Amino acid sequence: MNRVLTPHEIDAFGRELDSLRQEVLNQRGQRDVDHIRGVVRTMRYSEAAGRLLLHVGIDPVTFALGSGALGLAKILENMEIGHNVMHGQYDWTHDPELDGETYDWDMACAAHQWREYHNFEHHTFTNILGRDRDVGYGFLRVTSEQPWNPAHIIQPFVAVGLAFLFQWGIGAHALRLDDTIAGRQPVAELWTRARPFLAKGARQLFKDYVFFPGLALANAPRVALGNLIANGIRNVWAFAVIFCGHFPEGVRIYHEQETRDEPRGAWYLRQIHGSANIEGGRLFHVLSGHLSHQIEHHLFPDLPACRYPEFAPRVRAICERYGQSYNTGSFRAQLTSVARQILENALPSRARPARMH
Repeated sequence: MNRVLTPHEIDAFGRELDSLRQEVLNQRGQRDVDHIRGVVRTMRYSEAAGRLLLHVGIDPVTFALGSGALGLAKILENMEIGHNVMHGQYDWTHDPELDGETYDWDMACAAHQWREYHNFEHHTFTNILGRDRDVGYGFLRVTSEQPWNPAHIIQPFVAVGLAFLFQWGIGAHALRLDDTIAGRQPVAELWTRARPFLAKGARQLFKDYVFFPGLALANAPRVALGNLIANGIRNVWAFAVIFCGHFPEGVRIYHEQETRDEPRGAWYLRQIHGSANIEGGRLFHVLSGHLSHQIEHHLFPDLPACRYPEFAPRVRAICERYGQSYNTGSFRAQLTSVARQILENALPSRARPARMH
C-alpha cells in the first residue's frame, strides 16, 4: 500500500528525482557512446553470421544457428538500439547514426509514427485511461477498470497471436483503427495513417522474404523460413518484455480527473506506480533494451538506458523513504502475473476496480 503524500512531500519527491536526473545528465560521456556503438557492432556481426549460415548452410545445425543469430541481431536492433536511439537518448552525441529523429528500425512500424504515439502519448499520459492508448493497445482488457465486452472472451488467444506478430501490432497501433470503428476518426484519416505503415511493411516483407531469399538462389526457402523464425523470436521476446513492464499485477491505472493540474512530483509518482521492473543480469538487461528497468525508463526516457541499472537502487531508496511501492520481480513471476491479468480480465466477473491500486 502506498502512503498518501502531502503536497509538500510530493514536491520534495519530485525535486529528489530531478536532482538524480541532472546528475546522470552531467555524467554522460564516452562510456555511453562506447556502449551503444559496441552493441551496434555486435548486432551487425550477429546479423552477418546469421545470414551467412542461412545462405550457405544445408544442414539443420547451421539453420538453427543462423536463425538464432539473426533473431539475436533483430532483438538488439529493436530493443537496445532502435527503441533507445529513437527516444533521443544519444542525440547529444550529434552522431547521424544515433539521431533519434532520423533513425529507422528493422521492423514494420513506421519510425515517425511510433515516435508520435509512443514518445509523446504513452510517456506523457502513462496509464491514464482514455489518453494512453498503450493500455491494452485498444483491444486487450488488462485491468478491471476497462469496460468489458464479449470480444474480450477470446483475448488470451488474441494475446498469443499478438506476441508472434508483435511488430505488425505495433505498426497497426498507429492507425487508430478502433477510433475509426467507433466513429471518432474519419476513414480518410485512417487511410492517411495507413500509407506509411503499408509502405514500411511492404519494404520489410520484400527485404526478408524476397530480397535475401533471392540472393540465396536454391537456398531461398531455407532463408525465407530462417527470416520468419528470426522475426518470430524478436516479436515474442519484445512482447514478453514490454508486457511485463506494463501489465503485471500491482501496476496502477489512472483516470484523467486524477491527473488534472498534476505537479512534477505527482507525474513521477504516476510513472513509478504505472510501471514494473524485471530482475536479471547484465546480458538480460541489454537484450531487453534495459526495459527490464521500466520504472527508470518511464521516469527518464531520454537518459541513456545503459545507466538505468546504476541508479535504479537510488530510485528504489527514494521510493522507500516516501513509502511508495517499487514493483519488481523475476521474469518468470512478472510474465506469470501478466498471463493471469489477461486471463482474468477476459471474463466479466473480473469487473472489480480495487485490484490494481
